[in-house]
Amino acid sequence: MDSLLVIAPVAVPAAAALAYALIGWNRVTAWLGASAAAGLLACAVALAAAGRREALAGLLHSDALSAFMLIVIGTVALLAMLAGPAYLAAELASGQTGPREMRRYGVLTQSFVAAMALAVLASSLGLLWVAIEATTILTAFLVGHRRTRQATEAAWKYMVICSVGIALALLGLVLTHDAGDHAGVASLDWTALSEHAGRLDPGVMRIAVMLLVLGFGTKAGLAPMNAWLPDAYSQAPAPVCALMSGGLLSVAFYAVLRVKVIADAALGTGFTRTLLVIVALASLAGAALLLIGQRDYKRLLAYSSIEHMGLIALGAAIGNNLALVAVLLHILGHGLGKSVVFLSAGQLHQALGSTRIRAVRGLISRAPMPAGAFSLGLLALLGLPPFSLFASELGIARAGFAAGLGWPVAAALALMLVIVAAVGRQVRPMLVGGGPGEAVALPPTLAVPLVAGLAACAVLGITLGPLRPLLQAAATIAGATP
Repeated sequence: MDSLLVIAPVAVPAAAALAYALIGWNRVTAWLGASAAAGLLACAVALAAAGRREALAGLLHSDALSAFMLIVIGTVALLAMLAGPAYLAAELASGQTGPREMRRYGVLTQSFVAAMALAVLASSLGLLWVAIEATTILTAFLVGHRRTRQATEAAWKYMVICSVGIALALLGLVLTHDAGDHAGVASLDWTALSEHAGRLDPGVMRIAVMLLVLGFGTKAGLAPMNAWLPDAYSQAPAPVCALMSGGLLSVAFYAVLRVKVIADAALGTGFTRTLLVIVALASLAGAALLLIGQRDYKRLLAYSSIEHMGLIALGAAIGNNLALVAVLLHILGHGLGKSVVFLSAGQLHQALGSTRIRAVRGLISRAPMPAGAFSLGLLALLGLPPFSLFASELGIARAGFAAGLGWPVAAALALMLVIVAAVGRQVRPMLVGGGPGEAVALPPTLAVPLVAGLAACAVLGITLGPLRPLLQAAATIAGATP
């Protein structure tokens, strides 16, 4: 029974993908994805309560950190899958998609969720790498879903950049295996590597860790190899953007956290701290500069994702208990907030036919529900109370000053002020600017994930409730220092 519970988060969406392949997309199976996501989320909660578990002769491993990441994946997937039927129905009505494409969408999205679940349950860095590489292949087809020239170009750009990143991570794994082999560790099991990290060759491990952080950081949206995000997010279907921003980026950073635990034990905390501070500030600076002149609201949301991954990297660099609890809370809050804004942005794109900021005016009066969700989601992502990202950003700042990293935290806060000003300047005319236009209706089924996502993000900003012990346990596994 314990083994089945560990396997289920991968098996449930995989079974849904098989069902879509055999039956296709229709009025009944349209909600199969949401049911599978709900099942995955239920399994994640059960694993969080069950503690450490293994399956398939130790190939899969669940602890507090992986259970928390499964909760993030399940939550984001549930919101995205609830919005999927209405989104695809509008695409079908406008001639942008057809039955074959809808079948493929169901297969690919469920396979994507299964691959993310496999990544966080993998007990080996090698299997984790395979799962993350699988997400690259699956999401490339989803980015090119519309098969337009722009979508195809974005899919190829995404494939090329992420393949380079994942190749660098593979080279890092080869070096890690070589270092482990000389230390008597014949596998890439991250538990064994952590236990014997003191025997790993420091010179080899420095190169390996740099390659692994750069490689997995490419998929996490960290500088310098994050140029794929704006193009991919501007072309992918809105529910896929929610899955990628709220789920995939977090899963890729989960890999960085697992590597960091091994690196800190082998090299001390200073090496990975310096490396993560550099990529964090570079990501924040790049996002701030590019947001100032942004003209496309879906690309604006992509640069916002880069900003938040930079903040998460900064929190991981700080590395104490408060910082890592705040990092994990930020991952969940970012997943909720970004799902809401991408789903509402997708509805606006379908209704208005454009993602250009100048083409969208007076949304509060024309489309109160999607505009309200979009604006509240942005407020959450900008770190305003009562949303959970306010609490997590405050926690990261407090932890940084307490750990003696005042200057990186101060620089990050200054860049965040630039980002807040840039986003406010770009979005304000969209919401309250004048201009004629027809009213935009919201499909009733889409209101559910939007309201639920905002409500959950607000509740987490007020109280952690039963998540508190899970966050503490997950932070400890992620290598939290006192």
